[in-house]
Amino acid sequence: MKFTDGYWQLLPGVQVLRPRSVADVVVGEDTLTVYSATVPLTSRGDTLNRPLVTVTFSSPMDDVIGVRIEHHTGGVDRGPAFDVATSPADVKVVVDGPVASLRSGGLTARVSTEGEWGVEFEADGRVLTASTARSIGVVTDARGDSYVHEQLSLGVREHVYGLGERFGAFVKNGQSVDVWNEDGGTASELAYKNVPFYLSDAGYGVFVDHPGRVSFEIGSEAVSRTQFSVPGQTLQYYVIHGPTPKAVLRRYTALTGRPARVPAWSYGLWLSTSFTTQYDEATVMSFVDGMAERGLPLSVFHFDCFWMRAFHWTDFTWDPATFPDPEGLLSRLHDKGLKVCVWINPYIAQRSGLFEEGRAGGFLVTRADGSVWQTDQWQAGMALVDFTNPDAVAWYQGHLRRLLGQGVDAFKTDFGERIPTDVVWHDGSDPERMHNHYTHQYNRAVFELLEAERGPGEAVLFARSATAGGQQFPVHWGGDCESTFVSMAESLRGGLSLSSSGFGYWSHDIGGFEGTPDPAVFKRWLPFGLLSSHSRLHGSDSYRVPWAFDEEAVDVTRTFTELKLALMPYLGRLGLDAHEQGLPVMRPMVLEFPDDPGAATVDTQYMLGETVLVAPVFSADGRVDVYVPEGTWTSLLSGDQVTGPRWVREEHGFSSLPVYVRPDSVLPVGARTDRPDYEWADGVTLRLFELADGHRSVVVVPASDGGDPTTFVVERTGDEVRVEARGAVGAWNVQVGLDGPAASATAGQATVELAL
Repeated sequence: MKFTDGYWQLLPGVQVLRPRSVADVVVGEDTLTVYSATVPLTSRGDTLNRPLVTVTFSSPMDDVIGVRIEHHTGGVDRGPAFDVATSPADVKVVVDGPVASLRSGGLTARVSTEGEWGVEFEADGRVLTASTARSIGVVTDARGDSYVHEQLSLGVREHVYGLGERFGAFVKNGQSVDVWNEDGGTASELAYKNVPFYLSDAGYGVFVDHPGRVSFEIGSEAVSRTQFSVPGQTLQYYVIHGPTPKAVLRRYTALTGRPARVPAWSYGLWLSTSFTTQYDEATVMSFVDGMAERGLPLSVFHFDCFWMRAFHWTDFTWDPATFPDPEGLLSRLHDKGLKVCVWINPYIAQRSGLFEEGRAGGFLVTRADGSVWQTDQWQAGMALVDFTNPDAVAWYQGHLRRLLGQGVDAFKTDFGERIPTDVVWHDGSDPERMHNHYTHQYNRAVFELLEAERGPGEAVLFARSATAGGQQFPVHWGGDCESTFVSMAESLRGGLSLSSSGFGYWSHDIGGFEGTPDPAVFKRWLPFGLLSSHSRLHGSDSYRVPWAFDEEAVDVTRTFTELKLALMPYLGRLGLDAHEQGLPVMRPMVLEFPDDPGAATVDTQYMLGETVLVAPVFSADGRVDVYVPEGTWTSLLSGDQVTGPRWVREEHGFSSLPVYVRPDSVLPVGARTDRPDYEWADGVTLRLFELADGHRSVVVVPASDGGDPTTFVVERTGDEVRVEARGAVGAWNVQVGLDGPAASATAGQATVELAL
């Protein structure tokens, strides 16, 4: 939202109050409060008939400073609010002449108490960003509505990322972004997952603690500043110090919550009925058997919307015409080693048997007159479950528990974006704030039920909408994309933006959702999908079984499914990092290479963890440009090597793409390619890539069931490598690259020495 007409003028009817003269500074217990008049104070008379802007600095944890800007403080906070964690912080508050400061860990907010308003956020001897004389504004617009904005400075060659899953340019400089969840597909500026957090490559991040609409102007209202504004009289935000982007994400997710550990089986390939296609038990079993007959490892089968009767969504009852024996069907799928996922949403259609039950129980969102809020958009006469009502949560979870009893293992929690603001919530929440926060309460209710019934580490969703903190309830997928190369690329940009916003896992519909991909699109999308944290074949009005395209598609599916399953010792550890540190499995290049200017704007490739570079091919002819950072990188598929830093143009067939292993790395590769939930350390091969003399690393291979991990200490001295195993399960191997010198260890053997 813009308030100015260029540098000099405000938009018509807009009035802005700014802090101009510090009137008082109050030091509290680990807080610093600054009272500033909105005009220069030259006499006592200047204190009359004048507003004050109050700015309070505090710290919820080390290296994070909270800033609260207030005009009138007598309003009622109706909620909801983000859950912001706190931990003991090393805070020091000092007032020294013309400067007042609050230090938290290595981050300091330094406030000028004389002259023009100014706050500098400093760390490591340099200014990360600053609030300047024209940065803070208490705004009244032409309609009389109130807003508060802040503007933080941008440096030369500083780039801004994040703000949720956004499908436009990965670098957000120059963009206007409204954090407001919408069901808009992947082809517009609208987004399913809006997160009021941005990550800067200048060593910091900013989290705006407002669950409703937050408007960002990233170098667009003032090209030298990032502006963020919220409606009302108060703005709360946090500056989060790095110094690296990964350190910022660690602290941001410590503040807002870290992803749960997901079950090992969820990393395998998911296959769906698709959306509006015709399917029944015979269709489902033909798909499952067809995958097995072609040697295509499958882990999860997903039933989309029409497992229920049309016009009844959601009633959690299987359509008896197509699935007369759901318990038997699910049992037969389990006998084939598969898990089962079913589609749900938080809406109750008028024809659903649950509508009257929900209305009578007070479980549905109402209008001001007490009537149930209803619409015909999506489902005829549908209502909305009120998750602010604990009884409604228990009611909704009770019906899901019934499905778990039938044999369902996971839920696709679709929708949650079309949330009205002309309603009354059970707990009195502010409808504007509930619009974005609704999805958080919806997904939390479902995820917590799964954890309660299946246990920690065994709960997983396939969720479309989210806001800040939603990363705690994985997995999230990219939503409704077209079946084109362009949409494939925009999906990746969305995933990279979401990964820059604290989300650890991400997926997308292989081949695209809308329309039917031509075989080239499908075959190029397969490696991208299978080298993502989670992998699903799903479409709208056409099936996504690989043989529907051609036999080569079957071979490509097999190749990359088996590659992913072999990488489970590595992917499992990346999942552990997401859970324990808040680092994403799929990472923008800038996250791993923040000091490489060439990596700052790359949005057509990604790092799968810290070791493996993946560059999807977005063309039928196989031409692809890949940016290779410094060092000699080795293709995981062919063993070919390329040295960076530079851009490289390559050409690949459908069974290949640029997948490079970082130099000076150890990549653990598993012994099985038929399923994801095996004992990852048993038979593991540690592949050594361009180890530098003096290299020492600790490779952690988690247990697939969440038990104790196996660790390997790898050291190179001269032309010899020594590997020590701790807690090893079964035999294990060491090999240089793909086909270099190798050595093996029998069960119980603790060390291996290898001559290079």
